[in-house]
Amino acid sequence: MKRTMLKLATSVVACGALVASLNAADVIKIGVQAPITGKYANEGQSIDNGVKLIVAQYNANGGVLGKKLEVVSCDDEGVAQKAAICARKLVNAGVLAVIGSYTSGATEAAQTTYFRNKVLQTSDGTSDSLTKHKYWTFFRNSFPNSAEAKFTANYLVNVKKYKKIVILSDFSSYSTGLADATVKAIKSLNGNVIYSGKIKSGTQNFTAVLTKIKSMKPDVIYFSGYYNDGGLLRAQQIQLGIKADFVGGDSNDNPDFMKLAGDSAKGTFLINVPTPDILPYDIAKKFLKDYKAKYGMMPASIWTLLNIDGLRAVLYGVKETKSTNTKKISDFLHNLKGFPGITGPVNFRSDGERIGGGYMAYEVQGDNSYKIVYK
Repeated sequence: MKRTMLKLATSVVACGALVASLNAADVIKIGVQAPITGKYANEGQSIDNGVKLIVAQYNANGGVLGKKLEVVSCDDEGVAQKAAICARKLVNAGVLAVIGSYTSGATEAAQTTYFRNKVLQTSDGTSDSLTKHKYWTFFRNSFPNSAEAKFTANYLVNVKKYKKIVILSDFSSYSTGLADATVKAIKSLNGNVIYSGKIKSGTQNFTAVLTKIKSMKPDVIYFSGYYNDGGLLRAQQIQLGIKADFVGGDSNDNPDFMKLAGDSAKGTFLINVPTPDILPYDIAKKFLKDYKAKYGMMPASIWTLLNIDGLRAVLYGVKETKSTNTKKISDFLHNLKGFPGITGPVNFRSDGERIGGGYMAYEVQGDNSYKIVYK
């Protein structure tokens, strides 16, 4: 009797495991690694919301390859150490691909784990170093610092004709890389960088460095860091009476920059790829309409849309290869050309770099709207 009961119990466990395995096989898991809390929370939440919206829409139409999609989110707070923990969590959850992270530092901290476990990763991180390893698992859904730096240098030197340029960055890999590339590009155009320095992100009081800069009488202050510092820098610059233009790199393009800068936001120049509201594509207009209908607000910035294009490209690869084999999908994506993205055609190079695209310079108006001043 004991032997019979043992065999029966073993059979029940085996059947349960088989059912669980079959159920798992009917689901494709998509990971989100983003700063859902912390100082970049509005960006991370927007990316997470966008991914969940797209997944819900796919599921409403039968999923992909007859399988339902499931989102597994992990909050890395934009911090490298927590990003590494997220990578292990998402790998253990059995995700096919990960969307994120928002910051280059957090993205890079997770890269190797995804590569070793053959998990695809697509991120808006712009540090050029993200493609240096040539991991076949990694794809950039945005554009690298080097491309933005060339545009910025041309805008500062040849378009605005600034004679005395100040460059400020923080200590992050993204901000440092963009600042260094911009300084190099400015010098290649015979521009004059009178000061290049760093601020500690999150300090909130930048009076010391701004007072030093004021004595140099610059024509422009260019900041390559994030919006949570950029807005305060701009406000404090005006408070100190520094009569210089303020130009922010792409990560200053966020509604919270306006909140922190207050009335001082007016007249600020921001450099980024085209903003969501002026994208000329029907697919972009539909996504923005659907996003607002579901969440009652617009996405935080263009970064949400860039990440959604990364997700859509991955799902397109699954569909076209008729496979969930990440190497097959990766090989397909490395040859992807002209995929109709929300942010424009999606094309990938052999190292996972997204190619194409263009930048614009915007001037912030009194009502915090943008006026395109150069493209």
